[in-house]
Order: sequence, then C-alpha cells, then structure tokens
Amino acid sequence: MKLKHTLAAVCAATCLTTAPAFADGHGNIQEMKLEVVGTWGFLENWKVFEERFWTEVIPEASGGKITANAKPYTELGLKGYEVMAGVRKGAYDVVHALTSYSSQASPALEGIDLSGIIQDWDTYRQAVEAYRPIIEREVREKYNAQIVNIYPFPTQQLWCNLGDRSITNVSLADLAGKKIRTYSRTQGDFVEGLGASSITLALAEVVPALEKGVADCGVTGTMPAYNGKWSQVVTHNVRVRLGFAATFTAINLDTWESMNADTQNLILTEAKKFEDEIWEFEQTLDQAGMDCNAQGPCDRGQPGNMTPIEPDAEDQALLKKIAAETVVPRWAERCGSACAAEWNATVGKLIGITAPTDGS
Repeated sequence: MKLKHTLAAVCAATCLTTAPAFADGHGNIQEMKLEVVGTWGFLENWKVFEERFWTEVIPEASGGKITANAKPYTELGLKGYEVMAGVRKGAYDVVHALTSYSSQASPALEGIDLSGIIQDWDTYRQAVEAYRPIIEREVREKYNAQIVNIYPFPTQQLWCNLGDRSITNVSLADLAGKKIRTYSRTQGDFVEGLGASSITLALAEVVPALEKGVADCGVTGTMPAYNGKWSQVVTHNVRVRLGFAATFTAINLDTWESMNADTQNLILTEAKKFEDEIWEFEQTLDQAGMDCNAQGPCDRGQPGNMTPIEPDAEDQALLKKIAAETVVPRWAERCGSACAAEWNATVGKLIGITAPTDGS
C-alpha cells in the first residue's frame, strides 16, 4: 500500500489552520482522503460494516469531504499482526485490528480477550466497557494511534476432526493430546492447560492443516468457520467460547491530531453508531454461524453437518479451572504486576477472578 496522502499530511502547516467554515450544514469539516485497512475481506465485519463505514457512512455524513481508499487485509496481502506496525509508522491513516494480534508491543491488550474466561455476550460487553480506557491508552502509547470504537467478531470456538460425526459424548477433557490451531498466546495457554498442543497457523492455512492431520482442531469464529468451509475437514463443534476476537478502529495519531474538533467529533459520533450496530449484529451472526455449521437452519447455503457439542457441568468446571489456574496467571506474568492490578480492578472484578500480582 502507498503511504498516506491526505490533505492534512500535504498541507498541514497552512490548510488546517485556515480552513473556512462550510455553509452546507456539515460545519468546519476538513477535506481529506484516508488510507484505511480493514479486516478479512471474506468475513461479515468487512463486508457489512467496515467497508461501508468508510466508503458510504463517513463520506455521506461529511458531505463528501472525507473519503477513503479502504481495502481489507486479504486484498493487501497483510496478516492481522502486521497492520498496527503500519499505522504506527504512518503508512496507513486508519486500521481495524484485533487486540490479540496487537499484543506483542502491549501484553495489556490481551487482557480483554483472555481465553475461556467469559462465556456470554452481556458480560463480555461489560468487560469491554470496564477495560476500554486501558485499551485506548495502550494503543495510543504503543502504536501512536487513537481508538474510535471497539467491537467483536463471532465467538471463537473449537472445531475438531474426530473422524466420526455420530460421536456425541465428547468432553473438553477428551481433547487432551490433540494438536489445536490457535492464533494468540492466551489461546495457546488455554490449549496447554487442557493438556493439548498449541499450533500457530494463519487463518488461510488451517483447512489444509486439518485435512493433512497437521492439526486435529482449530480455534476460529462461528461464522468464519462456515465461510472458510471448515466443515469439509471438521466433524465437531465444541461450543466453548475461547474469546470474542475484540477488534478496534485506530487512527494514526498524527492524522487524528491534524483534524479539527468538528472533524474528530463527526468521526467519533459515527464510529459510536457503528459500534452499537455491530455488537447487536454479531450476537445474531454468532448463532447463525453455529446453526450453519451444524444441521441448520442456514440461509447462506448448505449446512455443514458438524456435530455440535454443548459443554456440560464438568466442561464448565474445567473451563473455570483452566482460566483461573493457567490462562490468567500466565498472562499476568507476561504483563507485570501493575498491569495485572489494573485488570483485577476492571475485568477481574466483573467476573470474579483475581490475577496474581508480584508473583503471588
């Protein structure tokens, strides 16, 4: 992708300080064209929301003054963990990025999506609201970017090739010893707490790996599993929620601070609407993904005919044990005592788990 070419970058010294008030009902909105990177082009977050936000919603709300060259990771040949380096360097004005893929520079970002600790949507949104100031601070300090909203993907669940779809008495404990694809350290911690082996693979590599036996199971979202045709190589969907793939929209801080207050407020207002819409949408999409991967109903094509496995009381107890004894302590060690203390006062307080501080 070419480096950004916004009006703000080209003539910030003069244009932004002398921009006149517009008389067309759109206030003192600056004219600019933004370079935007969205998430995966074959998934609903891009197709339904991210692309439309930058190519329709913002241009319309700004009276055509703000436009964007918006493309998804897949079209640009980028991997999820690469995009934040681009926005930090100023190669892009705006990126949509997952906290889990952005945690290399900031382990604190993992704290909103620790694997297996939250199993319902309402609690998860409360956790995001509690932890939002920390996410915003970390992205600003570590990546030179301003967050304008935070939203999820469908829930991240386990998808396994167990050979025989007729088997229904599957438990979490039965996955011990399996090779399971993960895409974040916290998922790897969960898998290892389960007694299985964690394999890190890009999303596009998972189906071939499952087909060849390189992996026995994989972690991804409910609708991404259907869109990715995982049912061709997977027999069972173990319906434990290993995360919600928290995602944020971040604007390069130099670009953001070159905007006047009217322009910033317009983007923040529309981004908040986008956030509320996508949270509601994702809960419906999550269930649709589970239905489509199983026996239906599915309005997107043929059901995947996977065997769904709902966690029983023993599975729920094992989930809590792994979260409290493996996932949270390992993350706290990576993040440090001050970070763990912030988590305890926000997410931890909400869900009743305490991360160790100072090695305790």
